[in-house]
Amino acid sequence: MAEFRFNLQLFAGEKTEPATPRRREEARKKGQVAKSAEVPTALLVLAGFLLLRVLAPFVKENLVELVRHFLGHLPGWQGDFPGLHSLFLVALLKLGLVIAPILLGLWVVSLLSQVVQVGFMVTTEVLQPKFSRINPLEGFRRIFSKRALVEFLKSAAKVALVGYLVYNQIDANLQWLSQASLFELEQGVSQIVDSIYRMGMQVGLFLLVLAAADYWWQRREFESSIRMSKEEIKEEYKQLEGDPQIRSRIRQRQRQMAAQRMMQAIPTADVIVTNPTHYAIAIKYTPGEMNAPRVVAKGKGLIAQRIKEEAAKHRISTVQNPELARALYDTTEIGEEIPAHLYPAVAEVLAFVYRLRRKTI
Repeated sequence: MAEFRFNLQLFAGEKTEPATPRRREEARKKGQVAKSAEVPTALLVLAGFLLLRVLAPFVKENLVELVRHFLGHLPGWQGDFPGLHSLFLVALLKLGLVIAPILLGLWVVSLLSQVVQVGFMVTTEVLQPKFSRINPLEGFRRIFSKRALVEFLKSAAKVALVGYLVYNQIDANLQWLSQASLFELEQGVSQIVDSIYRMGMQVGLFLLVLAAADYWWQRREFESSIRMSKEEIKEEYKQLEGDPQIRSRIRQRQRQMAAQRMMQAIPTADVIVTNPTHYAIAIKYTPGEMNAPRVVAKGKGLIAQRIKEEAAKHRISTVQNPELARALYDTTEIGEEIPAHLYPAVAEVLAFVYRLRRKTI
């Protein structure tokens, strides 16, 4: 049977892993986010027709006042420039009052449509010039890419369905449109406005459904574009956490420095409590400066042996008390005061050491 061998390293560069939080943050800083241009369009269409519906009485009132103003001043106008200037200012003011609320509402909706998709985001990365934007090869790739095909199909669907909705609405109103001359002006205008409103809402709802589908696709494509390979994740981890070997050497160096400081503190100790072979704890107590005795060094095994050797060099008293030595080692870290329940035992040891010192003196 033929033997097949696969080099798994060939698959190490495949981008199969979801993006890490750091990768997502970097993409966001570059302006790369999942968003659909169809969402603002759909919301603006719906909001525009809803605003026109809600503000219809206000719009009608101001337009009627504008027409009345023109009709009232037209007979007395002498064709001079000051009169024309006055009429122009009045028209500008009235139209501004009509258009301003609508534009303000549409601006708010446009802003919210972006915030809903990507949140608050300010970046200048997209404004920076890039050669790929003017590179003909990159341009051809974009034209014949999957994204370009989807955009074309989406545009074609919009044109076809929006055209159908408009045609369907017009077809449904042909009967009364043919008899529009028989209606009163206000009734005819009301019918036309209602028809336009229904058509606009149908188009807006269709665009909203299309926007939801497009947003799903854009998010799917975005997640695919920021996927990472296992090697990239490992490299990022190394950058964030540091190389494991370097971190190991740092920790080793820190332990050496801590041990060195501990050995330097042994000459200041008052007593070394041992068990007597496995544990050694150096205790220091300065009345008036300390609230309780403090452990300045501790260790077991070889470190305990070094503590005892260092203590012997500086003639520090050593007391064998296995239970106390084990309790101090388990409950108290270097530099900490001993716990309250060990006060009596440690006080007894210190009293014994002080009596020995007085005898030697």
